[in-house]
Amino acid sequence: ATFYTQDKDGGYFIYEMPISQEEYDKLVPGTKIKVKGYKSAWSGEVEITDATYEILEADPFIPEAVDVTALLAKEEELIAHQNELVAFKGMTVEAYDETGAAFAYKNPTDKTDDLYFKVSKDGATYEFCVEFYLCGKDTDVYKAVEALKVGGVGDLDLVLLELRAVH
Repeated sequence: ATFYTQDKDGGYFIYEMPISQEEYDKLVPGTKIKVKGYKSAWSGEVEITDATYEILEADPFIPEAVDVTALLAKEEELIAHQNELVAFKGMTVEAYDETGAAFAYKNPTDKTDDLYFKVSKDGATYEFCVEFYLCGKDTDVYKAVEALKVGGVGDLDLVLLELRAVH
């Protein structure tokens, strides 16, 4: 399974860690685990591969989203929050493309690939992607993006995966 984990020091992407269904079911939000593996990178994403884990007996830890709205135009500072739960406050939903839709599917025929949307803040527009392999079409995340309305203003709480310059 693939996990986004976080402690007081930062966020960690654990890629395809072998785990039984019984053990997976024990990993509810807040469960503490000890992970060993190798640090690697793929397409800008820092991850832990070939991971092994141990479930620890400890008080649960559930991170609060860190407001990084002020860092939107500061990629070098924003990337320090990669794999962490972050918040972008007061974002305005923009039309994704010339059709005026608030979002677009990478594969619109059967909705089995990434989902894209754009938001703006202070005159700058930012594109976001919901990775299908992490959140399929039946998840609350997909449904929330599909419910976006152009011109709507709201906050985004999400795990920051990677940054890509969009021109």
